Amino acid sequence: MATSIKDKLFIAFQYVIPQHLLSHLVGWLAETRIDWIKNLFISKFIKQFNVNMDEARRQTPEAFENFNDFFTRELKTGMRPIDDKSNSIVSPADGAISQLGPIENGRVFQAKGHDYSLIELLGGNSQTADEFMGGQFATIYLSPKDYHRLHMPVTGTLREMIYVPGDLFSVNQTTAQNVPRLFSRNERVVVIFDTDLGPMALVLVGAMIVAGIETTWAGRITPFDRKVRSISYPVQGESLQPLVIEKGEEMGRFFLGSTIVVCFGEDKMHWLEEMKADQPLRLGETIGLTLE
Repeated sequence: MATSIKDKLFIAFQYVIPQHLLSHLVGWLAETRIDWIKNLFISKFIKQFNVNMDEARRQTPEAFENFNDFFTRELKTGMRPIDDKSNSIVSPADGAISQLGPIENGRVFQAKGHDYSLIELLGGNSQTADEFMGGQFATIYLSPKDYHRLHMPVTGTLREMIYVPGDLFSVNQTTAQNVPRLFSRNERVVVIFDTDLGPMALVLVGAMIVAGIETTWAGRITPFDRKVRSISYPVQGESLQPLVIEKGEEMGRFFLGSTIVVCFGEDKMHWLEEMKADQPLRLGETIGLTLE
């Protein structure tokens, strides 16, 4: 399908604007505790994106400290049951499948006419990427109205966290179809877990006006400098107790939304046959199964 003039202008605009400056300015607005500003911001957002506040534990703008507190709102207990079958792999978030399938020749499919390097996606370490060659990936897009906490698809032990600097293009169908290497060029946090299925990578991809990415063990981990940073776990000098996060347990969150890419190694699992691009997902539902 041909790209419209409107979409071409939208893409061109993102190449020329100061992406990080804009994101920092929006980040200030998202953190403000000035009541009339944050209440108005939250109210307009709920209306604009038709956010279902009936699911939220706190339901009024006044109940939140700032916009980020609202955006990462917790849900009522039981709103997202986690499939607890031993062979199930569950969706780590509310959202929709952007793409999923095999990792072929070290490349990950983005959209028709576009793919990108697995090594680049994971921060440039070929040894890490080798563990996922021939494996499977799923790219899940979180829309503005979605619940923005991220949870574990399977139980895993934290091995490594890598911050990768990059651009901050918007992430949506238009940019996926028109911005080469979108997910491997945007700022991101790569987290590697060891699981019963072998290694699992969760790539938290930043986007335009994303005000931060947070993990449950390290807090806000998106620095302002532009260097790749890697931390191995357990961290020397701190508790040497391995950090195990159970299936369905929260592991991170986005402050203003984006995308998560999930990767598994070769011959470890398969996605359900009914999983396809643009399919809506809810946290905790089964999206794949382990290979017996």
